Amino acid sequence: MKRIYGNMLMLMVISLTGLTFSCKKDKEINTNVAPVAILYGPDNNKYIKLDPKAGTQVFEWQQARAEDGGLVLYEVVFDKETGDFSNPLFSMVSDEKGQRTKLTISDADLNKIANKAGIQALGKGKLKWTVWASKGVNVVKESVSRLIEVERPLGFAEIPADLYLTGTATEGGADLATALRFKKTGVASFEIYTSLKAGTYRFMGGNSANAKAYSIANGNLVEGGEVTVTGATKVYRIRLDFENVVATYTEITSVGLWFAPNNNIMHVLPYTGGGIWKIANAPVVFRQESWGRDERYKFRLSTVNAAGTPGVENFGSSNRDNQRADANSPASYFYLLPVDNSQWDNTYKFATAADNKNCDIIVNFSSTVSNYTHSVTVK
Repeated sequence: MKRIYGNMLMLMVISLTGLTFSCKKDKEINTNVAPVAILYGPDNNKYIKLDPKAGTQVFEWQQARAEDGGLVLYEVVFDKETGDFSNPLFSMVSDEKGQRTKLTISDADLNKIANKAGIQALGKGKLKWTVWASKGVNVVKESVSRLIEVERPLGFAEIPADLYLTGTATEGGADLATALRFKKTGVASFEIYTSLKAGTYRFMGGNSANAKAYSIANGNLVEGGEVTVTGATKVYRIRLDFENVVATYTEITSVGLWFAPNNNIMHVLPYTGGGIWKIANAPVVFRQESWGRDERYKFRLSTVNAAGTPGVENFGSSNRDNQRADANSPASYFYLLPVDNSQWDNTYKFATAADNKNCDIIVNFSSTVSNYTHSVTVK
C-alpha cells in the first residue's frame, strides 16, 4: 500500500513539473517580427485607370522574418498621399487569409478607397500604401511605403442599397419617416413613378438623418444639394443610374386602357398617388365579331421626355396570346411589361364576367410591389 501511494505521489510531482515547464514555455513564445523591408509592386507612382467592373491589381512584397521562424501574417494599409498611416483610410489582409506576401484587390475596392481619399469621379490622385506584419499579436508597422496614382471612372464608388425621395415637392413631404422608397431595378439603378409639385426635393441613401443625400446638377446625379420644382403638379417616372450618374425624367401625361378590338383607348385612368392609376365603375363591353366576343386589352402611357417630345409606351402581357382571365389565373398573368404597339399581340383578356358590366381597374406602378401589375374587379 505504501509503495502504491509513493508511486502515485511521484507521478503527481512529475505531472506538476511538466505542467510548470509547459506554462513557462508558453510564456516564452517569441512574437518578434522584422518589418517588411522591400515592396515589389506596383512600381512607385504607377498610374492605374480604374475599371470597377472587371479590373484587379496585385500588390507584392518581400517576406518578413519572425525570430522563431514561424508564420507571419500580413495586412496592406492605404492612406492619403500625405498620410502617415496613423489613421489609415482602409486596410485588407493579404491573400489566403493574410498568409501570402501578395494582395489581390479589385479596382472596385480601390475606387472606394480613392473616394475616401477625396479623389472625385473622373479625377486623378495618389494613394499611399504599405504592409504591416505580425504574428497575430504584435503588429510591426511600416518601414517602407509607396504611392500609386489612380484615375477614377464616372459614377459613384459606393452605391446606396436603398434610395428614397423626400422634400416639400414630393407626395411624402419633407419628413424622412414618410419618404418615398424607390424600386431597385439593377445593381446601381433605381426607379419611381410619382408626382412632383412646387417645392424642393432630394434623394436619400436611406431614411435616417445621417443618410447620404443626392440631387441633380447640370443633368447629372451628384452628391448633396436639392432640386427646386416650380409650376403645376406633374406625374413622372424618375430613373437614376448611379453607375453612369444619369437621371432620366419622363412625364406621364395619361394612362389609358387600350381596347384592341376598337384599336383605341377605352378608358383613361386618373392618377391617385403612390404610383397608382385607378378608375372606378368603368363600363366594359366586348366587341361582337363573327366568331364571338372580343375582349383583348393592354395599357398605353402617353409620355413627354425631358426635351419636351411626346411619346407613347405600351404595357402588356409576357405572352403573345392569352386565355380569358379567371379565378385560377396566376398573379403573373396581370404583370405589366413593356411591349410593342401591335394591335393584337401581348394583350390580356377580360374575364367573361366583365362583359357588359362596370369594373374597377387599377394600374399599379408602385415601388412597393415586386412586379408592376394591374387588376380588374367586376362590380
